[in-house]
Amino acid sequence: MKNLRFLLWILIFGTGVLVGLAWKNREIKPDAATNRATATAVNNPDSTAENPNTAANEALSPAEMATIRLFERAAPSVCFITTTNVQYNYRRRDVSEIPRGTGSGFIWDKNGHIITNYHVIRGADRATVTLADRSTWQATLVGKAPEKDLAVLKIEAPREQLIPIPVGTSDDLRVGQNVYAIGNPFGLDQTLTTGIVSALGREIESVAGVPIRDVIQTDAAINPGNSGGPLLNSAGRLIGVNTAIYSPSGASAGIGFSIPVDAVRWVVPELIQYGEIKRPSLGLEVARPQLVKRLGLEGALVLSVEDGGAAERAGIRPTYRNRNGEIILGDIIVSIGNEVIKTGTEISLALEKYQPGEVVTVRLSRNGEQVEARVKLDPPR
Repeated sequence: MKNLRFLLWILIFGTGVLVGLAWKNREIKPDAATNRATATAVNNPDSTAENPNTAANEALSPAEMATIRLFERAAPSVCFITTTNVQYNYRRRDVSEIPRGTGSGFIWDKNGHIITNYHVIRGADRATVTLADRSTWQATLVGKAPEKDLAVLKIEAPREQLIPIPVGTSDDLRVGQNVYAIGNPFGLDQTLTTGIVSALGREIESVAGVPIRDVIQTDAAINPGNSGGPLLNSAGRLIGVNTAIYSPSGASAGIGFSIPVDAVRWVVPELIQYGEIKRPSLGLEVARPQLVKRLGLEGALVLSVEDGGAAERAGIRPTYRNRNGEIILGDIIVSIGNEVIKTGTEISLALEKYQPGEVVTVRLSRNGEQVEARVKLDPPR
């Protein structure tokens, strides 16, 4: 009986030892799944286990990731512009710089040309460009076009720091498509706003008092400081230059305007080469719109023509006084090519499409009758 009891205790003790060893091994040795996860983490440090950003990215929608990538690609091309005026203190006989304003711009090419709005640098003595890498450069004014509200600056930055923005087109835009604006509203650099093309073919007045046609209207938030920044399509290509907002308060109210990139593409090379827009000339002078309106007329009243100029060669008649001192009105230009001319300011817009030496059809109102003149355009004056 004693032997049987002794064997039973030995059996119970042995079973306990085996169970304890098994439990200890379970705590020390990871299971197969754990082994695989550990091996993956060691061999692939970019995996989710070692890179929490991967898990975060997986939580974003494809549309969000597309917007993020668009911003990351385009942001290095966008810059911050600050302007100052130089003031001389006669009492202390020293010179100081007074902040004037801020705006946005973007890199056009590897030569350091920066595009912005003319009104951003208008009246300034100096302009400073801050690139996305925080480097700051003094800029020189290369050219300006107040009638298009565009200006070209240049900085002497190394080519490797200059990332030109990809340029798209604007003639194929459609109302409702997504757009993205990058700029520096209220001095807050590298800000992205999104929206849609809310209208096309708008017309706004430039700082020169000349209409800017075919302007893009968008509901992407454009605030003070966004001026001169790029408007991009969903492919990250430039489709416009943000130029104005429509708001009584001066802040974005859902209506912003951008100069179409198709205009920018032909204006900028002329500003770089000549410093201004070089249009062909008709060789004539027209009356102010207020005078034409007072006379109850519509069109561009010709006041004078240049000797030997395009208009004189084509037989266009100027305004003059007869022997009795009476004013005899000259021809009234009512269209150039297919462009209807309602005021004299529209002549320059119509001539943008032509080159010197081209022949255009100019329709005139002469003594109440419609006549046509074939005009060979002169070089820019």
